[in-house]
Formats: sequence, C-alpha cells, structure tokens
Amino acid sequence: MSAEMNERSSAPIDRSGRIYVAGHRGMVGSAVWRALERNGFEDIVGRTSSELDLRDRDATFEWFRSSRPRYVVLAAAKVGGIVANSTAPVQFLSENLQIQVNVMDAALEAGVEKLLFLGSSCIYPKFAPQPIPEDSLLTGHLEPTNDAYAIAKIAGILQVQSVRRQYGLPWISAMPTNLYGPGDNFSPTGSHVLPALLRRYDEARRNGSPFVENWGTGTPRREFLHVDDMAEASLHLLDVYDGPQQVNVGTGVDETIAEIASHVAEVTGYEGETRWDTGKPDGTPQKLLDISKIRALGWEPSIGLREGLASTFAWYRDHVGELRNA
Repeated sequence: MSAEMNERSSAPIDRSGRIYVAGHRGMVGSAVWRALERNGFEDIVGRTSSELDLRDRDATFEWFRSSRPRYVVLAAAKVGGIVANSTAPVQFLSENLQIQVNVMDAALEAGVEKLLFLGSSCIYPKFAPQPIPEDSLLTGHLEPTNDAYAIAKIAGILQVQSVRRQYGLPWISAMPTNLYGPGDNFSPTGSHVLPALLRRYDEARRNGSPFVENWGTGTPRREFLHVDDMAEASLHLLDVYDGPQQVNVGTGVDETIAEIASHVAEVTGYEGETRWDTGKPDGTPQKLLDISKIRALGWEPSIGLREGLASTFAWYRDHVGELRNA
C-alpha cells in the first residue's frame, strides 16, 4: 500500500464535541488534555484506572455506551523502559492488547467519529533505514528487548486500518519517538532512558557520588521529543489527517546516549565521572524517525532538548517526594 493510498482531506474536529482521552493521568494523556484545553475544547472527559479498568471489556463497553464520546485519543498503555520490557514481556503484550482491543471495539460500537491511536517508534525493525520512514513497518526483525510491546502496538495500527477498510471511519495512528516531560516515570526500574538518567545524576549529585554508571556503551543514538510537542502534534493530526498509514512524530534530530548523559549531568549540576557498564545491552543502535510526512502536513516541534530537559528536571525536583519507586 502506498503512503498516500486512501488518504483524504480532513476538516478540523469540533471543539464542542465530547472527546475522551484514554490514559489522561499518564504523561502523554495529561499533555494531550492540556493541549485540548489550550485549544478551546469544551467537553473533555477521562477516567482514572481505578474508575475504569480498560482491561475489563464489559466495563469499557458500558462506559462508552453511557458517555458516548464523539472523538477518542487512545493514550492509555502499559509502558516502561528496557529493564521493564525485558523482564515482563507477557504483561506488556497482554495488557496492551486488552486495552487497545477493548477501547477500539467499544468506540466502534458507540459510533466514535474519529479515533487517534498513539503507538511508539519501537514498532520499526531494529535495523531499519535511518531516519526511519513509515513504510519500514513490518520489513524486518524487531529489537528483542521490547518486541512484545512493539507487537501490541503494531496490532493497534492494524486494528485502526481494519476499521477504516471495513467501516470507512477516519481513524488514524501516530507513532512518537522517545518522549519525555512532566509526568514521566522516574522509577529506577520502570523508567525510560531520559528520566532514568535525570534521577540517577540528581541522586549522585545529592549523595556526593564520585561516578555514575550507565547501561551499555553510550554509543546508541536516540531522538527525544517533549511530550507537549507530541500533544500539539496529536491535535494537529486530528484536525488535518485522514489516512491509513501511521504518522511518525519526532524532531528529526538525534544524539548519542553519552551526549545526552552529558546534557543531563549539566542540567542536574553533577560534576563527577560517567562510567559505562558495557556488559549491559544497548538496545537498538539508532532510532531516528523520518518526520517528512508530518512536516508536509504543517507541523514542526517547538521545544528544544536543552530547554525541555531543564523544564523536566524542574518538574522532577518539585514532585520528587511524590514519585513512584517501581
């Protein structure tokens, strides 16, 4: 299928229509909520996991029948870093499949006009061409440290495409690069690389540690997008995009993990040594997204990495007493 096949023009979604943000308390969902408020949406709804467990199919269908949202942003997911993905693949596969299937099936039954499914750049093959174009999907082997999570997200893309084919609804998917920002998971075992680095270097500074030791060699290259940029991209896609192919969302710029660690040390004020445990896995050697598609749709990121790191670290310091440790 070509990238343009079955793409159609799209009108902006109605700011007065009810929009459900699934996962609105998470880092991505809360950023989407803030973006919707900034852009004049009048009827934004969400439910915490204690109020509505999206793994519970009957409860999910019942909620959609009673609430009748017109639009949905599916940001709810079980997420984690390399340690979490490596040690709990069953949960990452099963729970994400349950959430996605339940929400999309219930949304379809309830007549949701437009749904945005948010995935992850880990859906692409480990050795995909760099930067990674959208049509690299399903062309090679996945990175084994997060393949279970990736398969779940690929299934979500296919479910969106299937709804489009069978029912003609303008549902869409977006695949962000590595995200960071306020509300991130800073736990030692469950976090992604950037919040893990921020916490590690801050604790080393406060404890007077002579060195910080990071996993791997420091040579893999990573791209990072501030979650508020991702939220604005999500709204932009809801307004302008109607096509079957997932859309990459990133910055188009990457750096080595060692360079990023240096930025983190600077932001946190840590002046000690950085060491690398080369016996630990590196993960994918490079993961830079080709964002020419979303750029052609009129969106560009606006928050630079240094600015975003500084604001994220400020948020972390303000909330460090409230953060989870697993």
